[in-house]
Amino acid sequence: MFLTPYFSSKDSQIQFTRQQASHFAKKVAGDYNPIHDEDSKRFCVPGDLLFAVLLSQEGISQKMRFDFAGMVSDGVLLHIDNRAEGESAVVDDAGKEYLHLNRSGETSHNADFIEHVVTNYVQFSGMNFPHIMVPLMEEKQMMINCQRPLVIYESMEVEFERLDLTHPEVEFKGATFDVQGKRGVVTLNFAFKEDGIVVGTGVKRMVASGLKPYSQEDIDDLVTRFNERKDAFLAEHCAA
Repeated sequence: MFLTPYFSSKDSQIQFTRQQASHFAKKVAGDYNPIHDEDSKRFCVPGDLLFAVLLSQEGISQKMRFDFAGMVSDGVLLHIDNRAEGESAVVDDAGKEYLHLNRSGETSHNADFIEHVVTNYVQFSGMNFPHIMVPLMEEKQMMINCQRPLVIYESMEVEFERLDLTHPEVEFKGATFDVQGKRGVVTLNFAFKEDGIVVGTGVKRMVASGLKPYSQEDIDDLVTRFNERKDAFLAEHCAA
């Protein structure tokens, strides 16, 4: 399985080390959010990694909604709790829920299809910053705290017209940033296309808190630091 380097599994339980989660974020998703750094005091496992492991084990259904309920730290033992038909969740041993899935329609367990969908989606998802977020913040003249940036994955919905697919590619379809005081909701719209034909659609929502008036100087500094961290990681690990 292509996810094998990024989590551990034993007796139906899964867990993540800081290195596994951080390397998935950077190597697979292209996500350099500081909270996924191995040495971050606020470290958490990427939501896209939880999503990827859940799909790899449960398959892809025609219609799915994922709701993220909590941040996972390293070493937490998790398992998939299959509830009512079409409903499952990623929970810890105490029953705390971190990711909830509702699904309907047919389900595919084709490993190649799942890998292709997951890889394409998380690579798109990892482009949130700076490619999508910065223009949205500039437009609204509001920005995240550049010294303690925090944008939390809230939910994702996807619907496929059919599942007899082999290589659907994600295509960005625009985004909005709805600001209310110091809190904002970022909504990303996307489609899945195969051979030029739209075969599915999706929506991703994120919550940004601690918003403040927009400063181009602060944003430029944040983007510079982001690119420096990215370049440093790739220089150290790309040859490995």
